[in-house]
Amino acid sequence: MEKERCGKNFKKVMAANRGEIAIRIFRACCDLGRSTVAIYSKEDEYNVFRTKADESYMIGENKSPLGAYLDIGMIIDIAKKHKVDAIHPGYGFLSENADFARACEESGIAFIGPPSHVLEQMGDKLSAKEIAKRCGVPTVPGSTVPIRDAQEAVELAVSYGFPVILKASAGGGGRGMRRCADEQEVRDTFPLVQSEALKAFGCGDIFIEKFLEEPKHIEVQILADQYGNIVHLFERDCSLQRRYQKVVEFTPAFAISQDIREKICEDAVKIAKEVGYVNAGTVEFLVDRKGGYYFIEMNPRIQVEHTVTEMVTDIDIVRAQVLIAEGKTLAAPEIGIEKQEDVKRHGYAIQCRVTTEDPQNNFAPDTGKVTAYRTGGGFGVRLDGGNTYAGAEISRV
Repeated sequence: MEKERCGKNFKKVMAANRGEIAIRIFRACCDLGRSTVAIYSKEDEYNVFRTKADESYMIGENKSPLGAYLDIGMIIDIAKKHKVDAIHPGYGFLSENADFARACEESGIAFIGPPSHVLEQMGDKLSAKEIAKRCGVPTVPGSTVPIRDAQEAVELAVSYGFPVILKASAGGGGRGMRRCADEQEVRDTFPLVQSEALKAFGCGDIFIEKFLEEPKHIEVQILADQYGNIVHLFERDCSLQRRYQKVVEFTPAFAISQDIREKICEDAVKIAKEVGYVNAGTVEFLVDRKGGYYFIEMNPRIQVEHTVTEMVTDIDIVRAQVLIAEGKTLAAPEIGIEKQEDVKRHGYAIQCRVTTEDPQNNFAPDTGKVTAYRTGGGFGVRLDGGNTYAGAEISRV
């Protein structure tokens, strides 16, 4: 790998997001000596994350929080007005939106993530499946184009065999996903998934796949520079989920064999190379009871569970994202990965997502005022927080 390509350091970086990931971005930028900018909706005026940036500006005063953080034009306008060099999208919201990446590119603002043409391929699950097939990587049986209506969904479900799962082709994070056990459930669920996908990601395209019973959900962390150098940072096990939302993640994934581990990591790099991937990303697989594995999607962004990988590799992934966007190679001294063998893993790490839920109401999301707040601590404990403290109001938005 080349070491001499240094790029140009950013002076000011915006986090187009909220909560803990915004704070995480600000921390990485602070470590690098880069100034930071926060944007916040009216409802987030007193949220902790905006106080962690050097500058903060309200966005979408007359819009809902979702509408504010999805307003590409307004975000770009604020960035240009305050001379922002780069925007980090975090996860969720616009993080996988090719139009947002393209708007940044056209405005002369660096997008801290893959380029727009890569997002168009990998941000869409159907396109990503076709790329995996082209690489010879196994995929779950399912549709290859968006489904037109519920009747087509039923016909496909019958051909695959029940149970099946309906999925949004855009976005991630467990939204726009519903398991269906029979034809009637497909008919009833189709409009719900379509509506949820449109609301969450601005795209109502959905597809259908065979639902694998009790698989292991294994994902591989990828890091790639702008010059074709790509490495993996090993795998994570994210099998413990509720309502398709990951609850506990850990590494190493002890439930899979070393042989499967190596094959999955190699295939993850293969897919990333096929599309000319740049920056951080995660390639996700399902492993069935017999040891067969299947590519399901690539998340072309940082993920919530990046923390466990950082703990066992000692690689600051968010910091590396900024450096890569500045034009640094993986082999540059600031990152220090000349070859795959330079990535070492030691020990193990486990992450638990702590959210406000009502255990007496099927763990539904809960709201109200936090009257007491005490976090875990001590040697080896890491806390990535951003929304909760004693006195905080947890709202529905």
